[in-house]
Amino acid sequence: MDRVVPAEWSPHLAMWLGFPSHADLWLENLEPARAEVEALARALAGPGGERVRLMAYGDQAVADAKRRFADDPRIEIVPGRFGDIWFRDTGPIFVRDGGETRAVGFTVNGWGGKYELPHDEEVADQIAVATPVSLERFDVVLEGGALEHDGAGTVITTRQCVLNPNRNRNWTETQAEDVLGRALGMKKTIWLDDGLANDHTDGHVDNLARFLRTGVVACPEAFGDDDPNAEIYDLAADVLARSADAEDRPLEVVRIPSPGRMQHEDGEIVPASHMNFLVANRAVIAPLYENADAGEAALRVLRAQFPDRAVIGLSSSAILTGGGSFHCISQQEPA
Repeated sequence: MDRVVPAEWSPHLAMWLGFPSHADLWLENLEPARAEVEALARALAGPGGERVRLMAYGDQAVADAKRRFADDPRIEIVPGRFGDIWFRDTGPIFVRDGGETRAVGFTVNGWGGKYELPHDEEVADQIAVATPVSLERFDVVLEGGALEHDGAGTVITTRQCVLNPNRNRNWTETQAEDVLGRALGMKKTIWLDDGLANDHTDGHVDNLARFLRTGVVACPEAFGDDDPNAEIYDLAADVLARSADAEDRPLEVVRIPSPGRMQHEDGEIVPASHMNFLVANRAVIAPLYENADAGEAALRVLRAQFPDRAVIGLSSSAILTGGGSFHCISQQEPA
């Protein structure tokens, strides 16, 4: 059997989450972010049908997490060490290989050297030990949020991130595809160009394009006339519509409304995305932001696409202040 990354909609043994633990990073958003992670964990453990493994760092954060979830045995608090909660990027990517589950880890360099934090490079090892599965290391910089998998050997990614010289200097598409093939069993790579404006990850694809099922991929559609990413969305949709998967099946493209224009008080664009949803065993949990109409429009599309799962929208505005959303802070452990 070939090595493959299982699709996110395939069964999970557990869902790993990071619990905001560093007051010096989150400042006034620490408690609001913890409340949003609490709501996400409860949704995953309840209608989502997941065993949740929530990693917290430090005595105060561990005690707070244990207090919050003392009433729910489905949510396990795992003391650990990490720089911040973006486990999609710092944690391992699980693969099935010859009927066995393995973990694959890559080099962490703080998203191109922008946010290098102590212990982020240890997250993959800690999760692999706790799982427990063997961890295979590859000495290249690569983040899980930069890759979107269909469970059958197809991956979508962006040139802006994966070929960025702040990750692996002078990397070419051919070199990247070779690593993706050896490490993750990828047979076909679909290359998009840029991700969202002002995305500090340099264009992670999980804000731009997500597989809904084999052969069907979603990307955003601009909401409002002033959406700053309208051209990026349309270019991505065009590339996807002209692409085929590893089995040479043309892709069907579904458009999901974006959150519209979001910006800080100083006018800086915020890279919010409804695409950062999380597919659980029995639910899909989507991040919602300030624009309620945009959020409801996105949920309607997701409900039509996932009729066999509950589709739940939850606030992710505080988590977004740290730079990501639900998909970014999670990593699924396949069954």
